[in-house]
Parts: sequence; structure tokens; C-alpha cells
Amino acid sequence: MATNSLIQSPVKLTLSYKIVWGIAALGTTTISGTFGALQPIFYQDYLGLEARWIGIAAAIYAIWNALNDPLFGYITDNTRSKHGRRIPYMRFTAPFLALTFVLVWLAPIHAGQQALFWWMLITMLLYDTAYTIIGLVYSALLPEVTESDAERNGLQISSSLFGLLGMLLGFLIPDLVRPKANDTSLWPLYTAMIVIAIVGALLIIATTLKVRERPEFTQVDSPIPLKQAIQLTFSSKSFLILVAANFMSILMQALLLGSIFYLADYVLKIGNVMIVLAALFIPLLIGVPITTLIRGHFGVVQAQQILLVIAGLGLIAIPFVPHALVLPCIALAGFGLSGPQTLSNVLFAQVADEDEVRSGVRREGAFFGVNALLTKPAQSIALVLIAQILATTNFVTRESNQGVIFLNQPDNALFGIKALVGLIPGIAMLLGALILSWYPLKGAYLAATKAKVLEMHAQKQARLEAQGQ
Repeated sequence: MATNSLIQSPVKLTLSYKIVWGIAALGTTTISGTFGALQPIFYQDYLGLEARWIGIAAAIYAIWNALNDPLFGYITDNTRSKHGRRIPYMRFTAPFLALTFVLVWLAPIHAGQQALFWWMLITMLLYDTAYTIIGLVYSALLPEVTESDAERNGLQISSSLFGLLGMLLGFLIPDLVRPKANDTSLWPLYTAMIVIAIVGALLIIATTLKVRERPEFTQVDSPIPLKQAIQLTFSSKSFLILVAANFMSILMQALLLGSIFYLADYVLKIGNVMIVLAALFIPLLIGVPITTLIRGHFGVVQAQQILLVIAGLGLIAIPFVPHALVLPCIALAGFGLSGPQTLSNVLFAQVADEDEVRSGVRREGAFFGVNALLTKPAQSIALVLIAQILATTNFVTRESNQGVIFLNQPDNALFGIKALVGLIPGIAMLLGALILSWYPLKGAYLAATKAKVLEMHAQKQARLEAQGQ
């Protein structure tokens, strides 16, 4: 058979498939959104854990992340099972994600600094391990199910829309149940966390019942030895540039999520975080489907750069504009953030395609795992920055004020909050856009890579059929 006759068209996906694909994102982001938004204020402001203990926990957490992400990426890439190499991990880890998420919030109140530290650290590590497995597998499935950037963008739009809904719920539900003013009861919060955990796990499991892996990548591809896999991963220029840019996006998201309650409560003093969330999420929801048009006109990487610049400019302005203009700046940033929300995983899929041409094997797990290894420290950096900047700027916690919110914060503390929400993440976005200028997968080189991948997949499918599978 001639080589050209083996070339096939990229896999096309139905609308129902894309909808079911996104349901898992609703489950994971409701859980992770709640964790990211509530954990900093829960431990520092509500429970009174000192910044130095939070910093130690964040440092240990970063080290653990450095170990578990590439480990699970390599394991899933090299799993050979009749049920697949991704789906079983996602399905059977979901209950453990629910359990460990609930444990995060059951810290023993008034037990002392060391007890709070150990509870925060251990539950955070257990939660992150379960979340890492599910998030890694879910991301790694995207490049595998189709070769088309347009179809991948469609899947990611579904994931992003459901994910944004989950992230919104991750803000709204805690805001409805967290203690406010003179209320110090945590029982409504505990109940809500249990419900979020159970529903989130069920949504993740529901997606695994619909999505199927392509057998040619488990039955035909042979595992690559660890040393060779590491060399291939770290010798990919495309991957290293993309990781550097993605680090900036992760830092931005962690700072924004971890500081938004502070912005609503202490800077804007609006009491209800709904207004801030609407300013952020409505433009973001509008921007997500529009990324298809921008990608179609400029290509994936340039579309990402344009949207990063828009987000960066909106965020940087926040500390310097009157309070009346803070929400419009957040809205501008929200539209720009549709880029990282929808296009980052499409770029990682391109990296996996290029790697398959080099190695002959699909290794999405390795790239998403090492990406997490190199970018998840940004979450720890954000946690430390929030704690240290607030402590340095003399922020007055509720715990130090007999559990009552202290609205008359010093000017330094107010600027610190605005820097955490706007200035620092805005600079990170502009740096991310600049870094992507050196990303090589574009134009004729990208087109040639895509054509070669289609040819290789046709050959693998033919080999699978010849084996009688």
C-alpha cells in the first residue's frame, strides 16, 4: 500500500460527545474553584494560621507536586489495559478526590498553630494527589481523541464553558455559606463542601462512561523507557517555551482566585462577591466561543498572545484606577482570559503531535505531567505571596479582631490586595505573551507536522486491524 493512501482525515466529534466531555470539567472545577478561592482566606483569615506556617506548607506542597505529576504522567502513558490507559485512573480516583476535598475543611478549630499547619499540609497533599491524577488524565485525553486543532478547540470550549460554570459555583457556593460579619458558625460551610465533593465526583465518573480511548495507542504503541522519555520531553523546544508561558498563566490564575474575596470584602466593600464574579465571568463566557474566530484568523499561538495581552493590560490597571473603574478592568481581563482557558491545551496537543513524529508514540501524559511539575510551583508561590504581602502590608485578619471582619484596613493593605489581584498577575500575562513569540509550531512547520501525524495514525490503525483487534 502506498504511503499516501494511508493518510486519513482527523477524527470528527459529535455535539453530544463534546457536551459529555465538558461535564467532567464541571465536576473538577467546582471542586478546584472552591479550593482555590476559599482555602487561603479559610486558613489565614478564619482560622488564624500564621503566614510563616502557610509558607512552609506551600513549600512542602511544591516539592510533592514536583514528584507526583511526572510520575503519574509516565505511569498512565505506559499503562496497557483492555479498559485503556487513562479512563480507569480517572474513574476510580474520583471518590478519593471527594473524600480528600472534604477533609481539607475539617481542620480542628482552636487546636493551635502546629495542629492547623499539619492538618492543612496533609489534607492539601492528599487532595492534590487525587486531583492531579484526574486532571492529568483528562488533559491527556484531549490530544488523543482527535488530530484536528478545530475539533480540539471545540472540546476545549465545551470543557471551558462547563469549567467556568464550575469555577463560578466554586465562588458562589462558598460565598453563600462562609461566615460573614458576626456569624462564626462553620456548619453551613461543612455541609456545602460535602455536597460539592459528592456531586463533583459523580460528574467526573459520568464522563468516563461515555468517552472511549483509541485502542491503537495502547495496543500498537510500545512503552518508552524512562530515561529516553525524559530526554525526549526536555529536548522539545516547543514544550519548554509553552511551559514557560503557561507558568505565567498558572501564577495569574492562582493569585486572582486566591485574592478575589479580599478584593470584594476589603477594597470594594460590596459584601457580595457576585458583582465581582459577574464582571469577570460574563466577558470570559463571551470570549470562550469567540476564541474559535480568533484562532481561525490568526492561528492558535498568535490568538493566545493577543488574548494574553488584553488580559494583562486589564489586570495591570487595577491598582492605579479609581475604585469605580476596577470592575471594568476586571471585565477586560475576563475577556482576555478566554485564551488561557481554551487555547493552552490545544497548544499542548500540538506539542504532543510533534513529539509523536519524533518518538513514534503518543505521550500526552508525560507532557502534561512535566508541565505540572514545572508550573504547579506557581500555585505555591501565589499562596506565599498572598500570605506574605498581606502580612507585610499590615492586613488585619478577622481572627485577630475577635472573629469580626475589619473593614477599615490600612492603605498599604488595600494596595497589597490590588497588587495581588491585578499588578502581579497582569505582568505575568504580558510576559507569557512575549515568551510565546519563540514558539516554533506555526505556519508550514505546523502543517507538515499535522500531515505526518495523520499518516502515522493511519498506519497504526492498519497494524491494529492486522492484529485482529
